[in-house]
Amino acid sequence: MAAQDTSISEAAEATRDAPVFVPPADIIEDQSSLLMVLDLPGADPESLDVTLDKRLLRIAARSVPSRPEGYTLQHAEYWDGNYERSFVISEPVDVAKIEAIFKDGVLRLTLPKATPAPAAKISVKAA
Repeated sequence: MAAQDTSISEAAEATRDAPVFVPPADIIEDQSSLLMVLDLPGADPESLDVTLDKRLLRIAARSVPSRPEGYTLQHAEYWDGNYERSFVISEPVDVAKIEAIFKDGVLRLTLPKATPAPAAKISVKAA
């Protein structure tokens, strides 16, 4: 599996008010599946969008501020924004069995590899 280039040129014009982050990812593969683990701190679970179109896996989410009521922000090192990352999947995946779990700011995607079709005898009709 190869990760698609997701770098953004410094000279590019912004079309959104919020910054766009590329979430770090770990990809673990065994004989039957791929496991992808992406860090999306502060992401709103309702905003998560995971799409597999042919071989392109796209992950997007929006982070939301999580400041307790009655408190005033004194110092911030975390920015709210949007997450976007795309991957090109090199092997066929069984789309019906993909599993996505989001917990504590971590998205875990399990992509089972598609099993090859068994050999089949094809009958030939004489014309």
